[in-house]
Amino acid sequence: MLSLKNKIVAITGIGSPDTPRGNGRATAELCAAQGGYIEGLDIREEEGARTRKAIIDAGGNCHLSIGDVTKEADINRWIEGIIDRHGRLDILINNVGQSERILPESVDNTVWQQQLDLNLNSVMMSCRAALPHMIRKGAGAIVNISSIAGIRYLGKPQIAYSAAKAALQQYTKTSAVIHARNNIRMNCVLPGLMHTAMVERMAVKYAEGDYDGFVQKRHNQVPMGRMGAAEDVAHAALFLASDEARYITGTELVVDGGITATIPE
Repeated sequence: MLSLKNKIVAITGIGSPDTPRGNGRATAELCAAQGGYIEGLDIREEEGARTRKAIIDAGGNCHLSIGDVTKEADINRWIEGIIDRHGRLDILINNVGQSERILPESVDNTVWQQQLDLNLNSVMMSCRAALPHMIRKGAGAIVNISSIAGIRYLGKPQIAYSAAKAALQQYTKTSAVIHARNNIRMNCVLPGLMHTAMVERMAVKYAEGDYDGFVQKRHNQVPMGRMGAAEDVAHAALFLASDEARYITGTELVVDGGITATIPE
């Protein structure tokens, strides 16, 4: 089950430290273990190369491209390179995202636009580049990694991030309907609080470097009593990308330990 044997799988943001891993790396490694050929994109060459090495050392296949998902030229070059190497693209997983805290009464226009570019426009550009090839092939699967911030206030003033993720979900749903006739499926994964490499950077930025305290606070916010792991996001993305999900399109898979099912505190 969930085999990606001989599938060409394009994933953005595959780089991360070894532990804890980021969502993109966990997804790339899992998809490679299931037989997929990974075409990864990352802005950080060192971290992207670390993921590529881990995949190859485990017996998988991975090609790394260096680029910025907010740059149209980089996205187009990446997709064109995939087609040049393989002649097709079967699966696209848009993983890159990051939030900034912004109050409605003091929005900085530059930060607002950067949040939209990273969390929404990057997905539009990669889908725009990939879809003609999937349409010509007559099949494809696209998985966009969104966030429960797109459907619920999480106690943090991340209005640009939340707006971008909400828009991403509707972009995905609408595009899925448009391209259902082309046998192209498009779905979203909505992670909640995940214990990934980004948590350490967030602790420095928002908790004065108190990593242990910040981690425990996030654990306490989840009904299951713990944050999820990057692997939890990876398994959700794998399912939606696989043939076992062949009749699923235009939907959202929430991976949050029960947060969105509870009454906000």
